[in-house]
Amino acid sequence: MAELQVGDMAPRFQSIDQDGQSVSLDALAGQIVVLYFYPKDDTPGCTKEACAFRDMKSEFADAGAHIYGVSRDSAKSHLKFREKYGLNFPLIVDEDSQICEAYGVLKEKNMYGKTSIGIERTTFVIDRDGKIAAIFPKVKVDGHADEVIAQVRELQ
Repeated sequence: MAELQVGDMAPRFQSIDQDGQSVSLDALAGQIVVLYFYPKDDTPGCTKEACAFRDMKSEFADAGAHIYGVSRDSAKSHLKFREKYGLNFPLIVDEDSQICEAYGVLKEKNMYGKTSIGIERTTFVIDRDGKIAAIFPKVKVDGHADEVIAQVRELQ
């Protein structure tokens, strides 16, 4: 499958969030969506990234954007993570990796000589028409939320 590019239609998905509520891209039509993929709940980099989005949520809301985190953790894990850090946006469950696969964020990782397939930290900004407006691959957590809000503001 070809990698997603800016201007492509964002892959549609249907899942649940940490509360078991249905979430789909179709239901978010007409909104700016920040869809950020992260490897694992309650790990150092993922926590730092989530807290940065949490702390800037009002700025994203003022720009008309809705933030959604996605990982392969369970709803129970997402709920615990969300409550522990006071996260103020939904975390989407992707236990079967279908959303990760559709967005092309599963990559081979090598840690301590062990190879595995995991989520490469990636953020997509989806415009009101459902098209990908920006892609941030191989995200470095520091300053990332600032980069994303700058991109979102260009869509206003």
